[in-house]
Amino acid sequence: MTGEHEGETYTFCSEGCRDALEGADKVFTQYHGFRRTPTGVGPIDESLPQGVPRNSFVMLTDLAGTRTGSVRAELAWRALRRGEPVVFVTFLEPPVSVVQEFVTLDWNVLPYLEAGRLRFVDAFTYRMEDRDRLTERFNDWNSHLAGFCEPATSRVRDPSDVNELENRVDDALESLDMEDRGIVVLDSLDEFGSGVQPVQAYRFVKDLRATVCKGRFVPVYASATVSNNGDRFPHDLDYLVDGIVEMQLNDDLVESSLLKQVRVRKMSGVLTLPKWVLYEYTAGEGIVTIELHEGSPDTEGGSENEGDGRDGGSGSAGRAESTE
Repeated sequence: MTGEHEGETYTFCSEGCRDALEGADKVFTQYHGFRRTPTGVGPIDESLPQGVPRNSFVMLTDLAGTRTGSVRAELAWRALRRGEPVVFVTFLEPPVSVVQEFVTLDWNVLPYLEAGRLRFVDAFTYRMEDRDRLTERFNDWNSHLAGFCEPATSRVRDPSDVNELENRVDDALESLDMEDRGIVVLDSLDEFGSGVQPVQAYRFVKDLRATVCKGRFVPVYASATVSNNGDRFPHDLDYLVDGIVEMQLNDDLVESSLLKQVRVRKMSGVLTLPKWVLYEYTAGEGIVTIELHEGSPDTEGGSENEGDGRDGGSGSAGRAESTE
């Protein structure tokens, strides 16, 4: 069936779609109800050629030493650079420390804080009995950064009160008009889970996924550090979350070297290429992928790597080299 709109003739799949055109100010020529967006993080996007569905709750599982804080920072930075707002929920550290992570990577988020496009929900500072005493100990630079964070931060009085936490997150999203745009980043589901009963922790994740991801079409990226408690919250959420990005350390690829790897293990609704990719972080560029080359250090090009810790020592070994 067909319909007219501003002199153009369109073909519709149903009467409901045709009738909806009568009161609309624009025409959707493709299905937009399940939008997808790139993360901007190279290795993740390589594994997700169709992007991340905007209604996804994505868990970032990591090991200590994989620089997951930098991954979270890059997810937020790339979203800001795309013109999307970001809400950052902090359980592990105060907002000023998160800003320091951006600064360390040569990413200046101060204009975004000033413009109100980056907001923090602070679930860390509550543990400080005298917050003023903490800020008094800041040096001039940290005091300068804290001045930018203050108006962009909503503090949670008691993170064990899940209702208050959910309300703070919802208020931050509402203030930024985050519907079908922006992302939410949580720095540690483990830290959150350590302060509440398991039933509350599961309820929070389910509610966040329902109200933010499914209700607002805003993706959530939440970190979970792998530990010996691998069968407890949050590491038993595989059935619930929409996506899982894994980060690990590998000491088998290059002798005497510990290399970082990342892969997308799961992403509902889109094509996923679950392959391990070597990576490292560099200031200004963010995540940099590394290619592994087989060979011994005394072959051509081996002398160039002597002393730089990449040739794996004596004998036959691989060499890790960064790529653009």
